[in-house]
Amino acid sequence: MRTGQVENSGPTTTESADVRRERIAITVFGSLVVLGFLGLIWRCYHLQCASADHYAQLSLRQQCAYLPLEPQRGAILDCRGRVLAASNQIRTVFVDPKIIDNPKETANALAPILDLPAHEICKMITDRGAFRYAPITTGVDSETAEAARLIHGVGVQYGWQRHYPMGRLTSHVAGYTSSDNRGLGGIEYEFDAELRGEGARHVFFVDVQRRPLSFAVGQRSGDNGMPTNGDSVILTIDSTIQQFVREELIKQYKAFEAEAAMAIVADPRSGAILAMVSLPDFAPEDISRTDPNYFLNRVLTDQYEPGSIIKPFSAAIALDTGVVNTHETIFCEHGNYRGRGFGRIGEYRQGFGDLTLREILQHSSNIGMAKLGQRMGAERLYEGLTLFGFGKRIGIDLPGEGEGLLRPPSEWTGYSVTRIPFGQEISVTAIQLVRALCMLANGGRLVRPHVIKAVVKPDGSVVDTRPPALRVGYVIKPQVAKWIVQDAMTAVVNDGTGKKAQLERWQVFGKTGTAQLARSDGRGYEERAYVASFMGGAPAEDPRVVVLVSVRRPNYALRKGYTGGTIAAPVAAAIIERTLTYLEGPQRPAATETLARTGRP
Repeated sequence: MRTGQVENSGPTTTESADVRRERIAITVFGSLVVLGFLGLIWRCYHLQCASADHYAQLSLRQQCAYLPLEPQRGAILDCRGRVLAASNQIRTVFVDPKIIDNPKETANALAPILDLPAHEICKMITDRGAFRYAPITTGVDSETAEAARLIHGVGVQYGWQRHYPMGRLTSHVAGYTSSDNRGLGGIEYEFDAELRGEGARHVFFVDVQRRPLSFAVGQRSGDNGMPTNGDSVILTIDSTIQQFVREELIKQYKAFEAEAAMAIVADPRSGAILAMVSLPDFAPEDISRTDPNYFLNRVLTDQYEPGSIIKPFSAAIALDTGVVNTHETIFCEHGNYRGRGFGRIGEYRQGFGDLTLREILQHSSNIGMAKLGQRMGAERLYEGLTLFGFGKRIGIDLPGEGEGLLRPPSEWTGYSVTRIPFGQEISVTAIQLVRALCMLANGGRLVRPHVIKAVVKPDGSVVDTRPPALRVGYVIKPQVAKWIVQDAMTAVVNDGTGKKAQLERWQVFGKTGTAQLARSDGRGYEERAYVASFMGGAPAEDPRVVVLVSVRRPNYALRKGYTGGTIAAPVAAAIIERTLTYLEGPQRPAATETLARTGRP
């Protein structure tokens, strides 16, 4: 019996295994079917709900065509409303080769309208490469455009082209744009977002040959709407004064075969920049063939040791801190000053004995300024120069401004406290010097130089962007500033190194400077490489304009001179004379002259 039981259990075990396998197979198959249905349900949900917008957009790309509408870029104007930069509408005639059956026939029809050879037009149509549209010509008038668009397969695209009526005159201030109307320099770059505006586009349903059938419903903000034109910007620059400055500067720049030159004219009371010229300049409508170095606005980018033109500021700090007065004399060592810890200091030409502060500036004595630096000490000298704005950007509304170099007193040596007062071991930018000069000419008050006067919105509303007048806050005492300008700096022009800046009609104040260029590859200075400068203004009793002129690396081999008094002072004088004559307008004859000429008062 046990043997029989064993024999009967074999088939039962095999049957049970088969049943289990069948159940597993059914379970797996059923699971796969359920997963398949779940996947299908998920896919339907994904297509119809989660990604519906995405696939709708893909579908619209095949059904729709898009016409971009570019906004008109805002204009840039000078302070008297003269146009420095503006965008004009242009029309480009193009063809769509895909829907043209006979290129020769189309070319023959288009040739007399565009006044172009038919074979050239045919070549443009057939050689389009991978491009859908083939532009034929740009800048056609409205009548030509309307006639051309009547031909099958021909269309007209409207766009904007930037123009600069003043050309090179304001190239560094106005700036320039790329081919797609993006600002790349000057105001164009700094205010690109405001000038650019906001574009839009029209969306059309099209047939199989991409011909428009009707407007499609907008798919995003701006679709089938109108673009918003950009803001316009009004500058403080006066293009007439800009012309005066460029004419006078470029004559000297060429005569002395200089590497570069720059000049600025500013209103010391408001800080408004009336003119800003940097040479070499460029044609903003032809930037593709311009040396990239010409794009530099050296008024902002060049950082150099100022030399003697910093002396009025050092003297003002010394006078303001009480380490010297206007009557005492300082022994200037007859041109040879030596000492432990600061080496040897000499003079530019002859040496001097006892000099007052006025005479130190008048004769531009390095030794006199070095002794003032020793009296002040590092902390007071550093603090005063910082208040005048050296060693940091002034924040003018133009791109590319450098910050110069004024190291903290902890990094100074005995050399520093004796060299910085006469313009070594410190680097500045021209715009920093102009700001500091404005402060002196404005009675020691803080001044914010700026080139933006106002912004005009597309609706015509005007937003005044000029910084508010600073009624409080003095860099130095008003009486100190007045003495420096009306006494010491007028002496420089009348009897000192700046005699070539004298004018008959106005009393000019100023200071010359001749700075040797530091080596770029090591310590020391380059031989016969200078920056010749003059800064000043007029009239001294109530300054209306201040001017800075700097000529970089005049050709020493010409032997015409290389100092600020020789090269820069005459240019500054001519600029001041022409500017004040222009600002004051024609002179009215005196009463006695009128009576003598007409016989009546």
